[in-house]
Amino acid sequence: MGASPRTVVIDYGMGNIHSVSKALEAAGHRVRIAENPEAAFPNFDPTHLVLPGVGAFGEGIGRLEKAGWIPALREWIAGDRPFLGICLGMQLLFGESHEFGTHRGLSVFPGEVVSFDPSRGKVPQIGWNEVRKTARHPLWEGLPPEPDFYFVHSYHVRTSERSIVLGETVYQEAYPSFVGRSRILAVQFHPEKSQRTGLALLKNFGAL
Repeated sequence: MGASPRTVVIDYGMGNIHSVSKALEAAGHRVRIAENPEAAFPNFDPTHLVLPGVGAFGEGIGRLEKAGWIPALREWIAGDRPFLGICLGMQLLFGESHEFGTHRGLSVFPGEVVSFDPSRGKVPQIGWNEVRKTARHPLWEGLPPEPDFYFVHSYHVRTSERSIVLGETVYQEAYPSFVGRSRILAVQFHPEKSQRTGLALLKNFGAL
């Protein structure tokens, strides 16, 4: 990798922004935290964009809209510029969520966000779990076939579009935990909490 990637982390008040930023810096990124597009684009000229998040889907999409992020996100994603959604930031890319009602997402990818079943096991899923590689991608470079990552979530994605599924995790059922198309990528797990494996993935993201 040549020059350090210039990475904007979107701060829409949905948690873990600083831990994500610190992990990106440790993986070689130059980072700016931005609460709105005006803080992200005029001077910093980002090469990469990260949408983290912890919390409820409806509140998340509402906060992105209020801060003016949705048109900027759509433009960035339409340009196939390096993008990484993390946890809630992954779920918001899908068409619909059933968390506390029904909410429309960004519809970057087809699918819906549904709850784990409390009758089938502990909810939320908290802790380490394997991600099984289901397709090749540069983000997997140098990682084992079934790397362990750290998860904290009560809802997960279901999609019939198998071409976007790059990794799966089993908790109650097999579900997509890593999705993407070209340079538009998203993970359900927390790379910033996943030690060396997470940092390796964030370094690979910087090389896109």
